[in-house]
Amino acid sequence: MPSQPDPRPLVARLGQRLAERSLSDASRTVTLAAMAGGTVLGGRADDLAGRAVLIATATQLGAAMALVELDGLVRRLLLAPPDLAVEHRAAVIEDAGIDAVVTDDPEAWQALGVGTVIAPDISPVPAPRPDRASVATEWLMLTSGTTGRPKIVAHTLDALTGAIGGDAPSAAAAPVWATFYDIRRYGGLQILLRALIAGGSLVLSAPGEDLAAHIARLVRCGVTHISGTPSHWRKALMSSAIGSFRPGYVRLSGEIADQAVLDGLRQTFPEASIGHAYASTEAGVGFAVDDGLEGFPAHYVGRPGPVEMKVVYGVLHIRSRRAALGYVGDGASALMDADGFVDTGDMVERRGDRYHFVGRRGGIINVGGLKVHPEEVEAAINRHPLVRMSRVKARKSPITGSIVVADVVLTRPADPTETAAIKAEILAGCRDTLPGHKIPAMIAIVPAIEVSPSGKLVRNVA
Repeated sequence: MPSQPDPRPLVARLGQRLAERSLSDASRTVTLAAMAGGTVLGGRADDLAGRAVLIATATQLGAAMALVELDGLVRRLLLAPPDLAVEHRAAVIEDAGIDAVVTDDPEAWQALGVGTVIAPDISPVPAPRPDRASVATEWLMLTSGTTGRPKIVAHTLDALTGAIGGDAPSAAAAPVWATFYDIRRYGGLQILLRALIAGGSLVLSAPGEDLAAHIARLVRCGVTHISGTPSHWRKALMSSAIGSFRPGYVRLSGEIADQAVLDGLRQTFPEASIGHAYASTEAGVGFAVDDGLEGFPAHYVGRPGPVEMKVVYGVLHIRSRRAALGYVGDGASALMDADGFVDTGDMVERRGDRYHFVGRRGGIINVGGLKVHPEEVEAAINRHPLVRMSRVKARKSPITGSIVVADVVLTRPADPTETAAIKAEILAGCRDTLPGHKIPAMIAIVPAIEVSPSGKLVRNVA
């Protein structure tokens, strides 16, 4: 990351060969040259100059074109994810001070009393770039909690792009990126900015697109680099279409990448560079791990550099210039401590020369006064060769308060006569690595486990 902020807006950072690079989804392809030399705002850019603008479009491509044009023009831009609940919209607008919306659903937002609502064009219309000084746009994103009112997190473009350029892609040619994330979430936005600034193209998913159809399209588009959460990848590995997909660069982030999913990807993509990264909306991009192992080297903690880490009572804290500026809104809590560290809420445990993520501080199950991290038990279950994914949760118990139970998805359909033996094997594997209070009392073989729009396991299931 440069020592001084880069004053250029995003449209001025797109680099070279713009006519050869593109963003695409299932229905259209737009070159970066068309985006840099055109407008999707219908001649109303002047109406938005210096204002706080929310982008709410049905497609990721529409949102991407709008933000490229709005960065440097508006004071604030907020990317609304497609799953932003209707009951939270008014509060988000108030907290972020939004006074204009760019949306393809104008009636929904006009009803909330926003002064200016602009419906973007489907494709850029050629237009000269206005000769005006750019402003330092503040980028707002929403946290990805599955329940309750989302928090609003403020970033700068420099902080968001601080990790770009640090990786070593395996392909020599300009990369064609894809992501299972939505670009209106932090993980997806990182991939969009990487493609735009680091000289690539990006293939986006479309609303409601079937996973097999999506993967088949990634193959047709020649995707070389792709990212997603471990849950995204576990679902992809169950798709019949995955066999024809041969990316050269595979990344996981957003959830704990256990050894089972890393080994599954290595078996499926033997020639690819496979790694996992740690990042969060608040702390920014922390680090990448490329040795094929779960967890991260212990020497990462305490070492000086652009990203500094410490562990406090088992929780990872990060200080970084890639971190957010803070939370936005009346009554917003402080993002950092007095020394500039962000409390990530992610709990880690040192085992030898490596730290392992064990779960979220707020997700602990209490079994008779003993703590259980669901993710730690899932990692043990997922080691069974017939398990594709699992979800561990609490069930009320009159004796211990809670017991641990698990839903499990297998890699193939199992005959009813097999399931008892498979469950016994899974439990035997858990007993080999976990203390007794963490062993699931019950295991259910289920056809699927719900994944949230942000790509994470839905855990608020009783």
